[in-house]
Amino acid sequence: MTAPFHVPDNVHLLGPQRLRPTLRPALDRNNIGSRIATVTAGWEEREGEDSELRAHVGREVVDLRIWARLEKVFAEDRALHDAMRERYDQVRILRGLYQRQLAHVLASARELLDAQQSQPTDLQAKALEASIEAVRLIDQRHSEHVAEIHESYRERIDAGQYPSLLRERDELRAVLESCSALCIAGGHVAILLNRLRALGVLDAAAQMPIFAWSAGAMVLTENVVLFHDFPPQGAGDSEVLEPGFGVVRGVVLLPHATRRLRLTDPVRVALFARRFAPARAIALDDGAGFELQRERVAVAAGTRLLCADGSVVALKAEEHAA
Repeated sequence: MTAPFHVPDNVHLLGPQRLRPTLRPALDRNNIGSRIATVTAGWEEREGEDSELRAHVGREVVDLRIWARLEKVFAEDRALHDAMRERYDQVRILRGLYQRQLAHVLASARELLDAQQSQPTDLQAKALEASIEAVRLIDQRHSEHVAEIHESYRERIDAGQYPSLLRERDELRAVLESCSALCIAGGHVAILLNRLRALGVLDAAAQMPIFAWSAGAMVLTENVVLFHDFPPQGAGDSEVLEPGFGVVRGVVLLPHATRRLRLTDPVRVALFARRFAPARAIALDDGAGFELQRERVAVAAGTRLLCADGSVVALKAEEHAA
């Protein structure tokens, strides 16, 4: 892959694991030891119901239980709970405003792109680019505003003021020191972001190998993008949820892409690819994935790229970063 793809050391991004699990081969291929730490907080109340995962990996599994840990912290410190609820409410209001803005500019861009593909003209091309740029600007501003809310929250809340939170962070760090890798499962992506951030899990993991799939892979990118062309309700407009952890840069990850996106619709594919360029929009379906290790990108068969011309193409089995 070429720039702007950024290759961190020892990060493995996998497709969904339920129907076609690929985690154990990835762990074996990278000589990961007999004890791994897992995050299943995206499953919320089902956190830790991981019998299938344990049977698959063939290793000792230590679930970090970050959903339950933070619930315990909230029970012990109501002030911290209220502060986090206030932050959540601010982000929710901001998201509603963003969605209203986005609906209008996306509809315009989609209409112009459809016209350009059927009867291309230079004037239409210029109008289309301006329309897509307007979408990008709204996305960028929303991401920046959410980041500002999180930063304001961090400035107000020092972990040292909350002994219960500090205790859980210390315990997590000790557990991670005894493990060979951190594995982050999917589920509710916003829950994953919030719990991982609150408990400082990625900071504690330091240089550990990370294996992540579905929503767990999404949180490692610069911006988490929600997408669904067939939602049970709503317009089906893809949207930037908020900034991710930025461990992997230059990509937008799309787990379950075949089930959730109209990949046979060149207008929708082209608009998505052009909207998030120069980041690459990558479909992570069952069995797909790629390993990022020491400036090397190893791509699994079935990993596909959404292109600006409306096509969806398979990535080569092995590529190298620029």
